[in-house]
Amino acid sequence: MNIIAAADVAWGIGLKGDLLYHIPEDMRFFREMTKGKTVIMGRATLESFPNGDPLPNRRNIVISRTASEIPGVEICKSPKEAAELVKGEDSNDVFVIGGESIYRDMLPYCDTAYITRIEAKSEADRYLVNFDEMPEWEIVRRSPMYAHNGLCFKFVTYKKKDC
Repeated sequence: MNIIAAADVAWGIGLKGDLLYHIPEDMRFFREMTKGKTVIMGRATLESFPNGDPLPNRRNIVISRTASEIPGVEICKSPKEAAELVKGEDSNDVFVIGGESIYRDMLPYCDTAYITRIEAKSEADRYLVNFDEMPEWEIVRRSPMYAHNGLCFKFVTYKKKDC
């Protein structure tokens, strides 16, 4: 499975239920990577989408202990149950898309992380794990630096070393 996220220099990813940054190139990258694939998220991430609707053209799986039925969404109660739901799929076609606890809980099932690293720091209340401090992960690809409205960012791909 894959993780896909945008994180600032402190690995911040969100504040009060919203992304820290809205960068069109990052959104385009997210759409291109996940279109036609399976996305796994928490209930709060789903609720942060426009109208709380699932992402179109994707299989949407929500991990929630409390949600019961959401149109267009498969609900499971645990990360283990989510991993079981996608067992038959090509792991390259499954993306964990947030939030903070879902990233952390699904990390053991993932072997690739596509991270948009934003060269800025904002107030955050949600964070991604710091892949740079995890010895079992290594950078396998780094794009050139890009800029949007004064924000510099790059696309970095991490892989688990044993994969």
